[in-house]
Amino acid sequence: MSLFCLVHGAFQGAWCWDLLTPRLEAQGHKTVAMDLPIENASATLSQFADAVIQALPKTDDDIVLVGHSMAGTIIPLVAEAIEVRQLIFVAALIPYPGVSTLDQFSHHLDSETLESFKYQPKDPTKLEQFHSEPDMFEPASVGKDFSDAAVLREFFYSDCQPEVVQWAIAKSRSQQSLAYIFEPNPLTALPAVERKYIVCINDRIISSTWSRYAARQRLGVDAIELASGHCPHLSCPDLLAAVLMSH
Repeated sequence: MSLFCLVHGAFQGAWCWDLLTPRLEAQGHKTVAMDLPIENASATLSQFADAVIQALPKTDDDIVLVGHSMAGTIIPLVAEAIEVRQLIFVAALIPYPGVSTLDQFSHHLDSETLESFKYQPKDPTKLEQFHSEPDMFEPASVGKDFSDAAVLREFFYSDCQPEVVQWAIAKSRSQQSLAYIFEPNPLTALPAVERKYIVCINDRIISSTWSRYAARQRLGVDAIELASGHCPHLSCPDLLAAVLMSH
């Protein structure tokens, strides 16, 4: 049996896995989830990874790291520091060593938006390789205020049951750290462990076209398709659990 280490995305916390964990534990697996220090504006990707490592019991050697959305930038750092069996990216960003998420999609943004971010690319020639990639984000989601309940309802929880939406919005946390957008990923290469990528085909935030492309180009795998929105752990936990447990 495996230990599923569940790492949440932006604006969420350990609570967001509460519908999924009983499904995994019912099949004999163990689970662990943690709150990342997202309210700390100065928190770095490495500090996020440290929070994951500290939450892990030291006795397990069959660890499956699951990262949702923002956490795609974090779980490879954990796998670089400790031994894990598998990385699973769920509707997630995939880091590119040495560059930031913003570096990867800056060519899709207008100069005014880039100026508002105070964005200065360190080496534009290093970023040309990203110009032929599909848009990483669904255009309608770019620039939205995800601290707004109506925006969360439309983009995060579009296919969740009304009571789940209400609960999730009430549990939302303040996302102050933007390391997952602005900080260059400190890895020199993605760790050589087994990977899966789950693309949510009705995702209104991360482009499913980009997800399929990046899964193949960066992880060397074909994305597993799930008929869900951005948060399958909240909209279809049974379906997600089945995919996580499949080998």
